[in-house]
Amino acid sequence: MLWHKTIRGMAVTLAMAAALCVTARAQYFTPPETKTVAPPGLEGVGIDQRLNEQVPLDLTFKDEQGKTVKLGDYFQSGRPVILNLVYFQCPMLCTEVLNGLTSALKVIRFTPGKEFEVVTVSIDPRETPQLAANKKQMYIKKLGNPEAAKGWHFLTGEQSQISRLADAVGFHYRYDAKLDQFAHAAGTMLITPQGKISQYYYGVEYSAKDMRLGIVEASQNKIGSLADQVLLYCYHYDPSTGKYGATITNIIRLAGLATVIVLGSAIVIMFRQEKHDPRIGTGRA
Repeated sequence: MLWHKTIRGMAVTLAMAAALCVTARAQYFTPPETKTVAPPGLEGVGIDQRLNEQVPLDLTFKDEQGKTVKLGDYFQSGRPVILNLVYFQCPMLCTEVLNGLTSALKVIRFTPGKEFEVVTVSIDPRETPQLAANKKQMYIKKLGNPEAAKGWHFLTGEQSQISRLADAVGFHYRYDAKLDQFAHAAGTMLITPQGKISQYYYGVEYSAKDMRLGIVEASQNKIGSLADQVLLYCYHYDPSTGKYGATITNIIRLAGLATVIVLGSAIVIMFRQEKHDPRIGTGRA
């Protein structure tokens, strides 16, 4: 019957999700953090978490077309915003950050401009909209999705606006006049549609699953699939690692629910088969 096939399908889905949560738990174990000392010249450079703090949406920048825009313009759609601070003529690290973000975006199966926005802001006030346009063209091509051009924005601005944004998200950097370069950390931030800092992703390689779950969670579950909702039930965001870790209590609950549904479905099916078996009650085996 269709109804018990549906129940069995739901049970299998829940059981598989619970198994996935349990299996993947080991992948998210991280050893205790150790205290490190910054190399000379990098004192004060890093990223401080400002979770749930408000990003100033009144800041003004120039987009890649040279048009004056407000940061808040990219939050009017009600979508989460991935924010990163780089500079477009960076000889190494910024390129790796943008490459890592692009690689993750290819996997999450969401499109910038539809489910979320991406805002990349230059920390160098000398950089121009033309540089921003060139960088945008390069990364939209790498992403392989021309439609994403509507949702990935490359901005330049004055020092006062850059500094306010960097301070708000805890992004600390330093300009080295001798090298004419900026010393900065590598990371990306996720901002809610209301402009609150939701998550930080560190380094130059980002887990596509973590980023997808973060976008779904930041949107208050307005986007995403049933599988995303199940995974969010099994995992919680760990600010110390910038990743999602397994929630054992919820995994056990989900596994228990799956077990109850499977056993209950089996019992119901067994009784229905006995009820419609003509051999039962006639004495024939």
